[in-house]
Parts: sequence; C-alpha cells; structure tokens
Amino acid sequence: MPEATRAIPGQAVPADTGLVKGLGLVDSTMIVVGSMIGSGIFIVSADIARQTGSPGGLLLAWILTGVLTCAAALSYGELAAMMPKAGGQYVYLRESYSPLWGFLYGWTLFLVIQTGTIAAVAVGFARFLGVLWPAISPTAWIIPPITLSAKYALSLSWQQLIAILLILFLTVMNTRGLRLGKLVQNIFTSAKGLALVGLILLGIFVGRNAEAISANFGDLWTPRGAQPIEPGADWLRAWVPSVSAAGGFIGLVVALCVAQVGSLFSADAWNNITFTAGEVKQPRRDIPVSLAAGTIIVITLYCLANVAYLMTLPLAKIQQAPDDRVATAALSLIFGNAGASIMAVAIMISTFGCANGLILAGARVYYAMAKDRLFFQSISKLNDKRVPAMGLVLQGLWAAVLVLPRTRIVSPQTGGITYGNLYSDLLDYVVFAVLIFYVLTIAALFVLRRRWPDAERPYRAFGYPVVPVLYILAATLIMVVLILYKTKTTWPGLVIVLLGLPVYWLWNRKSAVRA
Repeated sequence: MPEATRAIPGQAVPADTGLVKGLGLVDSTMIVVGSMIGSGIFIVSADIARQTGSPGGLLLAWILTGVLTCAAALSYGELAAMMPKAGGQYVYLRESYSPLWGFLYGWTLFLVIQTGTIAAVAVGFARFLGVLWPAISPTAWIIPPITLSAKYALSLSWQQLIAILLILFLTVMNTRGLRLGKLVQNIFTSAKGLALVGLILLGIFVGRNAEAISANFGDLWTPRGAQPIEPGADWLRAWVPSVSAAGGFIGLVVALCVAQVGSLFSADAWNNITFTAGEVKQPRRDIPVSLAAGTIIVITLYCLANVAYLMTLPLAKIQQAPDDRVATAALSLIFGNAGASIMAVAIMISTFGCANGLILAGARVYYAMAKDRLFFQSISKLNDKRVPAMGLVLQGLWAAVLVLPRTRIVSPQTGGITYGNLYSDLLDYVVFAVLIFYVLTIAALFVLRRRWPDAERPYRAFGYPVVPVLYILAATLIMVVLILYKTKTTWPGLVIVLLGLPVYWLWNRKSAVRA
C-alpha cells in the first residue's frame, strides 16, 4: 500500500484538495450539537434511574458523562488543530500509531458505529411519527417477519419503511452539496435546541411538583428501586459479586459505570466535526472551539433536562415511565394527553437533525480511507458538488440494510414472539469498542508530544497532562466494569473490531498489487 500522507512536524498540514471550505464556526458548532442531541436524552434517564437508584445517582451519572465528554473534546482539540484533514479521528490514529489502527476505527465506524447510529435515530424518528399517525406501527407489516434462525428474522414494517426513506432522503440531499446539508443542520439543530430548552423551562417552572421536589431533592442519595447488577457471565459469578447501588460505595461506582452505556451513547458523536475538517474554513481555530462550545452546551442542557425531570416526576415515576419515555411522562403531567403529541414532534425534529449530521459527517471518514487506498476507490472521488457522493450512498445503503434485521424474543411464559432491532444489539456491542478508540486517540497526545515535540500546535490540550490522564483512567475503569458486568455486550464489540484485521490485510495486499 502506498504510504499514507504524514503530517510534517512544525509545518502546516496541506489542505484537502477539492472539498469546499464552507463551514464556519457557527456551522461547526451546529454539527457538534446536532450530532449529539438525538432521542437518548428523552428516554435513557429511566434506565439510569433504575441502575443508580437515587436522584443524586441519576444526576451524578450525567455529570460524569459531561466531565468525560468535555475532557475528551478538549483533548481532541489539539489533534484537530495539528491535523485539520478530512477523516478526523481516523487520521489521528493513523498518524499516531499506524494505518492499521486508523483502518480498524474506520472499519468499525462504517460497519456499526456511524451506520448503526443512523439506523437507530431514523427508527426513532419513525417511532415517534407513529405517535401522531398510528398506522406507522412496528407491527404494521409490509413484509411479515421471515425467520432466519431461532434468534433472528428479517421484516419490513411501515415503521421500518419510514426509517429507510428518511435515511435515503437525507443521503440524496447531502449529495447535492455541503451548503444544503449545513443549512438543514443549522435549522434543525436550532429547532431541537429550542425544543430542549422549552422542555427544561416547562419542567422547572410550569410542571414543578412540590411532592416530587421534596422527595427527590430532600433525599438525594437514599437508594430506592435500584435494580441488582449481576456479573455478565455465569463463569464470572465465582469471582465477581452481584452489586446494587443500594450496596454502598462499590455498588454505586459499578452502577455509575454501567449507566454510562446509556448516557455516553446519548452524548456521543461530538467528534463528528473532526471528520469534516477538510471543509472547515479555519479548522485550526474553529474545530477546537466548536468541540469545546458544542459539548459544553449539550451537556449543560442534558443535566438541566434531568433536573427538570426530577422537579416534575417522583423518582419512581421516572424509573417506571412507560416505554422509558421520561420526557413524554413529564409533558403529559403538564399538557395531559396532548403532552405525548408535543413530545413526539420535538423528538422528530431532534432525530431528523441528528440523522442529517451523522450522514453528512460519516462519509468524510470513508473518503479519507479511500484516499489511502483502504476503501473502495470510487469513494475517493468527489461529485460535481464537491462532496464524496459515493461514500454517502454506500453509508446510506448499509444504514438502511441495518434497519431490516430483527431479533426474535420468545416469551418463556407464553411462547409469544416479539421482535427487537438488531442494530440496538450492535450499538450495545460497540460502546466498549468506542471507548477503546477514544482512549487510544487521547493517548495519542502523549505519543505525538514525544515524537513531534516541535510540531505546530495552534491549540494545546486543556489541563495537559492531568485532564487526558484522568480521562484515560476513568474510561479504563468503565471498560473494566463493562467487561465484568456487561460481558455479553462487550466481547462481541471486540470481535467486530478484530474482524477488521483480515480485511485490512486483504485490502493492503490488493493495494500493493495495484501499485
């Protein structure tokens, strides 16, 4: 394989040729905010409340997510300013370690991380459209489930069809140029930001419930309704104890780490702006600033949203919210039956903008991989609008495919079958893998500071070396806990990453033959 383009210490990195420099600071920040806010903040607090078992634990889980996310974003800023090229995190891993590590990240991003998230967000859009239009149901079949095995099936419901059409619509729209994509992103990010602010203000000032405030804030830490957390595999039970947030400090630490699966996923995708670095007008300044500003804005809104939930609903109502729709439960107390419809519209706006941001950014990574001859060569070319259209199309098709497979769940009591979504399992699998890549990327700060001490660094990581080290330690602790207590959804993530090794070898060999 031809040697990947290397950053030259002390010199500016050449700009990506052909890409349109059309993203300013506001646009970049909108991509950060818009890619982060999907449907998670409206739902996952129910599961976190069950895991942590107290109002204080719920808030602490989100604060921990905020600290980790902001620490990572502030650290990424240095790498982004050093290497402002399309592909972002793929480039940082390639330059810090080797093309193999960059490929493994890009492989996992395409196979599951980006495409699986796009599928999940699109189905979220369709699901809440179904609140307004009940005919769009997960069981309103166009093609009934076709059993593939005892655990898996394929189907096409009206809900799935709407999700696929949304993915394809946004994909085609983004092939028409960066200007249109960023316009949609800015409009919908502004709208959903206002919707989230509205939810917060309504919860704090209109829906405030004296009983809920007294119970939640008058007793922040006494556990109630905390679910036990079991070891993730039977063979671990001899060495790893079952714990609960009600079981003291160790139990609370484990619960907080396990809860990060939901909250970190809800706050993820902040790094997507680095993928589009080749299209940012002043990347050395704007990417670090947008990373910091965007993550701080979103995390502040997320923490305030949870304060609003706790001021509106007793903890038990949060833990037992129907279908985990905490935000809907809060608005229903204020607006009655209309609350569900209002929340559905807000989540549709949020998921539409989120899907657009993910689709826009992800294709830039595959473009960078293809330029290094580690992906299909057709993806290394830009269309007449100067965007990687083939990367967008391939990403959209694979995300649409991930909407179709279903998991078969057989009730042991009744024998009845319900169907879940395969991408949900895949996303659970890769949370662990995502943390690995985040840790590796932040560790790259230390690698490059030593390897290229004189390289141009327009921005230096805040709190270096303390903040990056604390992030690495905290993320490693979370990974260890997930290995022990979420084993079944941890090892498959490693398998997905490791499957990239033979693919890299084959692609590398093919590239060498072509060269």
